[in-house]
Amino acid sequence: MIKINLLPFRIARKKENIRRQISIFFLLILFTSVLMFWYTQALDKQIRTVKEKTEQVNQQIAKYKEKADRVTQIKNDLKALDEKLKIVSDLKKQKEKHFILFKSMTDLVIPERMWLESFKTDATGLTIKGIAFDNPTIAEFMEKLEKSMLFSKVDLKTAKMKTFKDDVMLKSFELLCQTEKSQEEGKKEDLKKGKNEQPKK
Repeated sequence: MIKINLLPFRIARKKENIRRQISIFFLLILFTSVLMFWYTQALDKQIRTVKEKTEQVNQQIAKYKEKADRVTQIKNDLKALDEKLKIVSDLKKQKEKHFILFKSMTDLVIPERMWLESFKTDATGLTIKGIAFDNPTIAEFMEKLEKSMLFSKVDLKTAKMKTFKDDVMLKSFELLCQTEKSQEEGKKEDLKKGKNEQPKK
C-alpha cells in the first residue's frame, strides 16, 4: 500500500491563504485610503465652493450696504435741507411781520405822551415795553392796538411808576399782545401743563 505525505501541501496551502488574506488586507487599506482621499478632496471642493459663495454674498452685502448708506445720507441731507428751508421761510415771514408791525407802530403810538422801549416776540405773542405819562395814555394806546386788527387781545401785564432824571415820575408799562394763532398755541400749552400736573393715581 502506497502512503502519500500531505503535510507539505497543507503547509503551502496555509501559506497561500495567509498571503491572500494579507493581500486583501492591504487592498482594503489601499481602497480605504483612496476612498478617504477622494472624500477629502470632494469635501475640500465643497468647502471652497461655500467659501467662494460666502465671499460673493459678503461682497454683495457690502455693495448694497454702501448704497443703503448713501440713500440714508441723501435722506438725511434732504431732511436737513427741508429744515433749513423751513427756517428761512419762517424767518422771512417773521421779517415781513415785524416790518408791518414796526411800520404800524409809528401810527399807533400816542405822540409826545409816550415812547416804546422794546419789542419781544415768542409763542405767546408780542410783548411791548414802554414809558407813558399816565394811565389814560396807556389805556388809549391799548385801545388803538386792539382796533388796529393786528392783535386779537391786548393785556396789561405791569404798570408802575418809575423815576427818571430831575425826579420826573412816569409810568413804565408792559403789554402782552396776542393774535388768534398765539392764543390757540397758549391754550394748547396750558392743556399740556394741566395734563402733566395731574396727580398720579
